[in-house]
Amino acid sequence: MDIRAILMGLAFAVMWSSAFTSARIIVADASPMAALTLRYAISGLLGVGIALALGQSWRLTPAQWRATILFGVLQNAVYLGLNFVAMQTIQASVAAIIASTMPLLVALAGWMFLGERLRPLGIAGLIAGVAGVSLIMGARIDGGVDLTGLLLCGIAVVALTIATLSVRGATSGGNFLMIVGLQMLVGCLACGLATLLFETPRLDPSWTLAAAFAYTTLVPGLAATFVWFWLVNRIGATRAATFHFLNPFFGVAIAALMLSEPLGGRDVLGVVIIALGILAVQISRQRVS
Repeated sequence: MDIRAILMGLAFAVMWSSAFTSARIIVADASPMAALTLRYAISGLLGVGIALALGQSWRLTPAQWRATILFGVLQNAVYLGLNFVAMQTIQASVAAIIASTMPLLVALAGWMFLGERLRPLGIAGLIAGVAGVSLIMGARIDGGVDLTGLLLCGIAVVALTIATLSVRGATSGGNFLMIVGLQMLVGCLACGLATLLFETPRLDPSWTLAAAFAYTTLVPGLAATFVWFWLVNRIGATRAATFHFLNPFFGVAIAALMLSEPLGGRDVLGVVIIALGILAVQISRQRVS
């Protein structure tokens, strides 16, 4: 892994982790699904426009179209949609911790359902990840966290896991930015439908809301997604996923810094255990591959 890939991986981890804090700010003043619909419309049109200017084509391969639609629905609409709804009642750090378990779930599902090998180090990592999540969630449940919000975040990370397993290797062949932009537009359509069916849009305009919306649209929404696909195609999905072990740290730290969310000793210990579990799983999978 070269220095450029390492720096891009670090940038991805920071951008991905910061999305929960900016989302928490947005849903305080705007309805979640309507906000996501507008975000995806802007991000998608920007992505497609820039891709066309760079000479990329929307004539994708069947595998790329499948990846675009699956990711657009499962990641953009289901995963982020449920997280946005959940963060009306739970803290950004809680949502970030649950979402950061995705690499553990991918490894577990690959081992249980796809026949992928997992070395003892990987099994130990899975056990550590479960222990870390249990430690943090036990403390939060004792503190009165909203259980419906926790359930929505759990469903969301399962949807992201399914999307990740379904499209591995399907985005190779170029047109990265075009794929990202089209995924956003698919998410826009899905979230727009959800808004019409389930939500009464609300908006309390403020400069804080505008700044958070602009940030989440351009940075976690567009830039982080592009960087992720760049990493996957440069160093492979398994090595790229190693950077997810930083997400619990960054997610909790950014929420504590920007939102003044409380951070107890059990939270810190749980985050460390989860991060080490993710790292162990990814190292194990690299050795197998």
